[in-house]
Amino acid sequence: MLNATLRQIEYACAVARFGGVTAAAEALNVSQPALSVALGQLEGALGQPLFLRRPGGPITTTAFGRGWLAEAQTLLAGFGRLMAGDVATVPLRLACFEDLAPSLLARVLRAIEGSAIRVEPVVTGFEAMTEALRQGRIDLALTWDLGLGDEVARRVLARVAPHAVVGKGHPLATLRRGATLAEVAEWPLILTDQGLSVGHMRGLFSRAGLGPRIAHRTASLELMRSFAANGLGVGISYSRPASRHSHDGQRVITVPIADAGTEPIVLAHAAPLTGQAAELADLLAPLLAAPEVE
Repeated sequence: MLNATLRQIEYACAVARFGGVTAAAEALNVSQPALSVALGQLEGALGQPLFLRRPGGPITTTAFGRGWLAEAQTLLAGFGRLMAGDVATVPLRLACFEDLAPSLLARVLRAIEGSAIRVEPVVTGFEAMTEALRQGRIDLALTWDLGLGDEVARRVLARVAPHAVVGKGHPLATLRRGATLAEVAEWPLILTDQGLSVGHMRGLFSRAGLGPRIAHRTASLELMRSFAANGLGVGISYSRPASRHSHDGQRVITVPIADAGTEPIVLAHAAPLTGQAAELADLLAPLLAAPEVE
């Protein structure tokens, strides 16, 4: 338990630096009695004197006092740097939603190479990301604007339309103009089971008065693409990997859904954007607006 205050430590260091109580009190603009009382309280807490006081003579440090005051001065200097914000820079904890990470995260890390921005990336799902933002365990999050809550601020970086995912030869693959929700709803759907995403996708159809049948829920975007490429239904997704084949080598065709609107990719943050976080936010907007995100 600490029995000394920072002010008492500051007073003791000033006495040593200025060579006496009177000079230290004048330098700190405090009364001599107040400084003497604080010094006595400090020495009482330490259980031994820091200074030798001789009537009519100069004040000198004890052997204990010399070592103690040297460490105390280092402590004060460190505290001064701390209060001035002069601290070691730690990496920004940047979370990225799991189906966005394969297409976006490497581009972000590549873009900051050679800059002063340091990032510690985390790939996670909706619920874990939102909770980590609220608890301050991550600083920024690249995600869809789903389930974040009013206490989380967000900056829109890009807007993406959903698309249907089908295999070669599927009737929807011939719709060059894009498909409508009603046309997609005629087929059994394959949705990625990523927490809020299933409810969001179902909402696209329910708002249009449609009730499609969900044939499969897959654990990942790539598994959904594989199911769709193999004719097990029609996948729905906002993320569109550059590859035209599923992991098992089957042709994948994406068809825009013309009447489903768009969904924003956002940079979410619970704390105000300052320093490196603000720099990264300014870098991300033009980066994610590039055609690669579409």
